[in-house]
Amino acid sequence: MSTIAEMVQRRLPKPRQIRLSRRFGSLAGWTLTGACLLVLSALMVWILVVVFMRGIGALKLSIFTTVTQGNGGGLLNAIEGTLVLSGGALLLAVPFGIASGIYSSEYPGSPWSKTIRFFADVLVGVPSIVVGYFGYVGMVQWLGWNFSVAAGSISLAIISLPYICRTTEFALRQVPNDLRDAAYSLGANERRVVFGICLPAAMPSILTGVLLALAVSVGETAPLLYTAGWSNFMWDGRLTHSPIGYLTYAIWTFINEPFASANRLAYAAALLVTGFVLIINVFARLVLERRARR
Repeated sequence: MSTIAEMVQRRLPKPRQIRLSRRFGSLAGWTLTGACLLVLSALMVWILVVVFMRGIGALKLSIFTTVTQGNGGGLLNAIEGTLVLSGGALLLAVPFGIASGIYSSEYPGSPWSKTIRFFADVLVGVPSIVVGYFGYVGMVQWLGWNFSVAAGSISLAIISLPYICRTTEFALRQVPNDLRDAAYSLGANERRVVFGICLPAAMPSILTGVLLALAVSVGETAPLLYTAGWSNFMWDGRLTHSPIGYLTYAIWTFINEPFASANRLAYAAALLVTGFVLIINVFARLVLERRARR
């Protein structure tokens, strides 16, 4: 028995070897992580610098005061259209997203909750151009809405919905159970606990999810090409049978034009979209950090 124990002991790695192996693995992991972070940071800074350098030279007062005229003019119609489409998408996605997130959080084991999570995860992975194809076939052609604000906003709402739903669910799950137990012990019913205690406590994180969904909708192009179309004029207030302009279309189409005026519109539109998305993300981070400090 002692011989067998000695043989096993000799074959086992020594503590010093284990420590060296762990240190090497930790060093390799941190080195790889740092290299990836450095590459991603360099790419992000490079993109921001290129967009800023080319876009700042194209910004003029006329960009914000005149509409697009062929290959020139301004981007007032595109700025208004982006705000209208993104705002309409939020009006549609926020109520349904928060409601489905609340249900998934409060009834995690029910079949409907599992179904909601499954479809939310599927929608996150669906390419946006597929959503645009669905909007074109279902709303532009079948319903006969043609290119319109309604078709574009609904398509963006479909893209934004899973982000709001899952963010709401995760935010509500992070609310301490002590708050729930205290509310129930004071006689509060389930509706009062959810809407009066849990939802206000999770609101900063939910707001962050809404802002990130807004940033995603602002940067979309493919679904709007098939649903919103394009217009050189200001929005006439109609929800259907009326195309509308938006900034990402100006980037997509004017960057390939052989005219300097069109290229300047594309650079200016890229700067506006990038700045808007950057402001949304920074604001969302500030909200999260403020909540963490509190």
